[in-house]
Amino acid sequence: MSGLFVTGTDTGVGKTRVAVALIHALRAQGLRVAAMKPVAAGSELGELNDDVSALLQAANVSADLRDVNPYSFASPIAPHLAAQQAGIRIELPVIVAAYARLAAAADVVVVEGAGGWRVPLNAHEDMADLAQALGLPVVLVVGLRLGCLNHALLTAESIDRRGLPWAGWVGNAIDPEMAVRAANLEALQTRLPAPCLGVQEFSPVPTQHADAPDWLQLPPKLVS
Repeated sequence: MSGLFVTGTDTGVGKTRVAVALIHALRAQGLRVAAMKPVAAGSELGELNDDVSALLQAANVSADLRDVNPYSFASPIAPHLAAQQAGIRIELPVIVAAYARLAAAADVVVVEGAGGWRVPLNAHEDMADLAQALGLPVVLVVGLRLGCLNHALLTAESIDRRGLPWAGWVGNAIDPEMAVRAANLEALQTRLPAPCLGVQEFSPVPTQHADAPDWLQLPPKLVS
């Protein structure tokens, strides 16, 4: 099975925007690309989550929505709390099985996590446990703003501690007024144990309207 796991230094750092960019870039290589958002929160009953909608629009592999997004909740809160409110438990085997079905129909699956790297999914497991269960190379989205160095380096330590493979990291300019951004990027390039795949400039364009990026540089054999 081949895929990428997109995680972030925090919530709201642009994981979906980067996941969509990755899908477009992989499609440009002639690949059949499926998208997956295992857990989504913040959509009304009967409505499609915005992140899931953007991923579906970008992908070129048709799939059952229940596999693309096994768990969806109305409240825009941490997944384990949203699941508690809904009276259910998020189960990793359910997500792993859905991923396997997607992978069987695609050349590559781009999986976008929820929140940050260690956001809880249930009483004992978190998003990092899901990434480990899937065993996919990790793409870390670093939200470029004050504090990003600490967040990025702590996340990288946790990824390395679990022995997960790296695909790379992406800087996403979520604060267009960030001070000394170039120096921060240099620090990230020096300290993060993975290649920088690109830096996305701040954009007011809605994620679902994003096109194939010119800032994203995918090395050969990014996916295995």
